Amino acid sequence: MRFLSLAAALVLLAFTARAWHAYHATLTELRYNPGQKQLELAIKVFTDDFELALSKGQATPVSLAEPGPRPQILTAAYLNRTLQLKTPGGQALPLKYIGMEKEKDAYWLYCKATLPRTMGGVQIKQTMLLETFADQSNIVNIAAGSKASSAIFRRGHEEEMVTW
Repeated sequence: MRFLSLAAALVLLAFTARAWHAYHATLTELRYNPGQKQLELAIKVFTDDFELALSKGQATPVSLAEPGPRPQILTAAYLNRTLQLKTPGGQALPLKYIGMEKEKDAYWLYCKATLPRTMGGVQIKQTMLLETFADQSNIVNIAAGSKASSAIFRRGHEEEMVTW
């Protein structure tokens, strides 16, 4: 009887773990700040998904909560690889990673990109976690003054020009 109870608990745990996180997505809030000539980004990632992506190629698994600079260094490098911004003319806009903040089962990642001049749009390539999950969606909400828009990036649609 004890064996059956344990087996039932394990099956329930496996089902719950799958149902708990049935989709894979990031949410990016991109704000155009013309006064500072910069784009300000806040990216929400699920902790377990992001740690899995950061752990690829590492000798030991990555925990965003681990002490020391490793999670910050890996996060900054990952963002620069998987989130690219360009001017409408194609000039790369390097991201400056600012930091992260924990929120329940997720983290907010903060960064910014300096603009060479006032702009009416930007080219976005958002491939975060696409290499890890086939069903990954990356939602980007853009706010520029009184204008707001959204874009969804997934495999086969990783890049888009957004205007404001």
